[in-house]
Amino acid sequence: MDDQMTVTHCKLIGIPLQDGAGRPGCEMGPSALRTAGLAAAITGLGHRLTDLGNLQAPAANPVTHPNSALKNLAQVAAWVELVRECAFAASAEGLPIFMGGDHSLSAGSVTGIARRAAGLGRPLFLLWLDAHPDFHSLDSTSSGNIHGTPVAYLTGQSGFADAFAAPEDIVPPARVAMLGIRSVDDAERRALRASGITVCDMRMIDEHGIAPLLSKFLEQVAVEHGLLHVSFDVDFLDPGIAPAVGTTVPGGATFREAHLVMEMLHDSGLVSSLDIVELNPFLDERGRTATLLVDLVASLLGRRVMDRPTWSF
Repeated sequence: MDDQMTVTHCKLIGIPLQDGAGRPGCEMGPSALRTAGLAAAITGLGHRLTDLGNLQAPAANPVTHPNSALKNLAQVAAWVELVRECAFAASAEGLPIFMGGDHSLSAGSVTGIARRAAGLGRPLFLLWLDAHPDFHSLDSTSSGNIHGTPVAYLTGQSGFADAFAAPEDIVPPARVAMLGIRSVDDAERRALRASGITVCDMRMIDEHGIAPLLSKFLEQVAVEHGLLHVSFDVDFLDPGIAPAVGTTVPGGATFREAHLVMEMLHDSGLVSSLDIVELNPFLDERGRTATLLVDLVASLLGRRVMDRPTWSF
């Protein structure tokens, strides 16, 4: 471990939620990350670790919504409430790592962390690493897959009343940055343009490089003395290096771009919580995606290039 590295108390929280996704399998994500050696990677860097286990599926909430396309609304609504309470409690001390599970869990993890940040009198910022903006409301989604809605919910957009409990605290759109976007529906595109969210799509990354775009956002977080929640979707990565996701979109972040993001986040010292979502081990190839995610978390927690193990697939 680097003598200058700060020891962090990491808390692993498994969220075997797949009700918000379009295909089954990501409920196995927490187990795959554990099997791929996430705990050993964290403690090997000298950090403290507490594995809080997996949350148990809650009873479905008796909720309805006029959009008949919505799938598993009652189950997802219950999960969001459970994850919110867990996130608030776990964030009292240390760095909670929410292992999904599909991306609808972030509606709970981020609003729970936002409540914690508000209690500390500090602004919460959100870095959304994803191929998709997930900015549909329950009204606008045509697929009915609720993992496409969490950013709209956690930024306080309309369209969730009576189905999801209104969060006590939200993340203002001006404190949200999306990186790696390359698949956007028309309804999301219109909503994003009016929102004030910073959207860095893959063309911007191609033209400017990923480092300047991320640096600008991190400078904003630092200037405002903010906390930073990072929400990492497997499909942020190019499917050529990370096939274990049900929503593959070609042209994603490369191995080095992804590690650079994590290394920069570590250097910033700003990250206070992390989601790892949409890992579907059923779609993986000999665990290569889970292994890559473990390495990326290690980079976030301080592993340097010269420390990285060589893997054989």
